[in-house]
Amino acid sequence: MPDLAPYAVTEANSRGRLHPEPPPAARSEFQRDRDRIVHSTAFRRLEYKTQVFVNHEGDLFRTRLTHTIEVAQIARSIARALRVNEDLAEAIALSHDLGHTPFGHAGQDALNACMRDHGGFEHNLQSLRIVEVLEERYGAFDGLNLCYETREGILKHCSPRNARRLGELGERFLNGTQPSLEAQICNLADEIAYNNHDVDDGLRSGLIELEQLEGVPLWSRHLAEVRRAYPAIAGRRLIHETVRRIINSLAVDLIETTRANIAAAGAASLDDVRRAPPLAAFSAQMHAEAKQLKHFLHVHLYQHYQVLRMTSKARRIITDLFNAFMDDPRLLPPQYQAMARDNKPRAIADYVAGMTDRYAIREHRRLFAVGEI
Repeated sequence: MPDLAPYAVTEANSRGRLHPEPPPAARSEFQRDRDRIVHSTAFRRLEYKTQVFVNHEGDLFRTRLTHTIEVAQIARSIARALRVNEDLAEAIALSHDLGHTPFGHAGQDALNACMRDHGGFEHNLQSLRIVEVLEERYGAFDGLNLCYETREGILKHCSPRNARRLGELGERFLNGTQPSLEAQICNLADEIAYNNHDVDDGLRSGLIELEQLEGVPLWSRHLAEVRRAYPAIAGRRLIHETVRRIINSLAVDLIETTRANIAAAGAASLDDVRRAPPLAAFSAQMHAEAKQLKHFLHVHLYQHYQVLRMTSKARRIITDLFNAFMDDPRLLPPQYQAMARDNKPRAIADYVAGMTDRYAIREHRRLFAVGEI
């Protein structure tokens, strides 16, 4: 492992695993976490879960899996530059979306509405539930038995009510402390990835046009750089050159600003990082520009009528499935019927959230279309 900064997470200052295990022979504890995540069932399902465009709408659009890999690459590069634990950053990045429903945020919103009277649904908590309870791969314990710091990083948000249920893992949401720097980096790497790659997918789909982006300073500034460097450039090359420059500028800004914040806070240990205000951050100007890009995507892509048509269908599919299983849990697969005897709504949420886009569509057809089984 490269020389780490004194405020990085290491095996020596880790809070370890819920269930003690012999140390790995040829890899670090956080490499073991990463490997367990990659081999999990929930990770494989990300290949067929929506980022923005539903899986069957095109082979070249990003899925939850490709988005997750891109977040991991960005997080790892930033972690290395800041001399913190890049294996931990990668493990957090690879697990941060495991709990996402089919059909992206539309699916999550629909399932949360269905679960309103039963504790709600939130994909961060579902990701944690997957790695702590739902994965069935080991004889000695449920879940993946990941290190505390990996599990901590999965939780980007958490309500006080849910935090109180989580014990040590939820304390920071109640006392105002921070997660590790590795977790903070992953949070912002996620923003870098989805903002820029949603622009790329939006342009590829034709739902947004280059001319619409001219009023977005972060985009227009880098587009002008590309055209100065390559006057004859056009098409996909023009878009890719612009997107990669924006990603690089955001990552470099994050590294430089975070480094300055660490120095200003005098952080010399992991405990110092936890007690300080958030240290991983963009500069004020870059934060404002990234926010403008995010607003553009919300208005012109996420609220585009063609996207809204699919999200409307997604909400209907999730709601219909949930209600059908609530009315008659015998329609569930045997494994979930058994779980439903203890907590029917949560078992149904686990089943529905674990579906891929295409499986949810097929399951809806099997339950509601005449002639399907």
